[in-house]
Amino acid sequence: MRCRGVTSVAAVLMFVLLCGCAPMPPGAPASSPSSAPDRGGMVRISTSREVFLTCRGSGSPTVVLISGTGGAADEWTTLPRPQTPLTTATPAADPTAVLPSLSADVRVCAYDRPGTIREDGATSPSTPVTQPTTAEDGVRDLRDLLRAAGEDGPLVLVGASWGGLIAQLFTREDPQRVVGLVLVDSASTWLAQTFSPAQWRAWMAVIAAARTDGTAESPAYDPTMQEFAAAAPVPDVPTTVLSSDQPWDLGVTPGASTWPGWLAAQDDLARSWHATHVSTTNSGHGIQVERPALVVSAIRDVLESVRGQ
Repeated sequence: MRCRGVTSVAAVLMFVLLCGCAPMPPGAPASSPSSAPDRGGMVRISTSREVFLTCRGSGSPTVVLISGTGGAADEWTTLPRPQTPLTTATPAADPTAVLPSLSADVRVCAYDRPGTIREDGATSPSTPVTQPTTAEDGVRDLRDLLRAAGEDGPLVLVGASWGGLIAQLFTREDPQRVVGLVLVDSASTWLAQTFSPAQWRAWMAVIAAARTDGTAESPAYDPTMQEFAAAAPVPDVPTTVLSSDQPWDLGVTPGASTWPGWLAAQDDLARSWHATHVSTTNSGHGIQVERPALVVSAIRDVLESVRGQ
């Protein structure tokens, strides 16, 4: 799921479903995250694919930002310009966006998953893969990427929408490495229960019908639900859940809105992780773009909790 404004049903569906470094070979040595230089370029992972990675700042733990469906790393570095009668609200690099704001006092990284789209409309240079993709595919790629780049952690994962499912599964698989978690209007397994059966079936059908391009990122939700069912229990790590409070709707079925089901799933998600739940955000689904300072504050609170342990 992308994080700009949602202006159509198709945009919402894609939203939720939402540099000059030389390539680094797998396993190549790198300086520690506390002293590593800023970077922005391609990293070769163990499957011989390349993934775009950008990191700035220093300090531990390392914060990793995981975008929603179709969203590239620049989702965390750009904000819309103010719209005027002669211009549209095109995105631009902004020092108050999440990644540059955090980089003042911590190491922070973001990356392009395969098949994602940058804010200028260009396809990410990350090597394409066969779609659809599951959360476990995302976990595997992120683990491989961080290893290849020498970004060894410990980690605080920040996942938005579909990226939140990747962050949750990574944390359940590797709780010794992930020391904190921030979920930004995240998708979750609870949606399968809080949506009506008709809404869930309709959402899955529309996602499947949208797969007209074999390389554009497309989440596979049903297999992902099975991955979560087989995963380790939720670990005890400092966690914050940020939820949208401005109604938005998937629009997949006539009549009843999906908005109440989304809110109920957010409540269940926060309870299952014993999380601090920030439900007053003055934001729609794209909280990291609409309220970047709030997301930065939530991440810093988790960092403070981790460092105080």
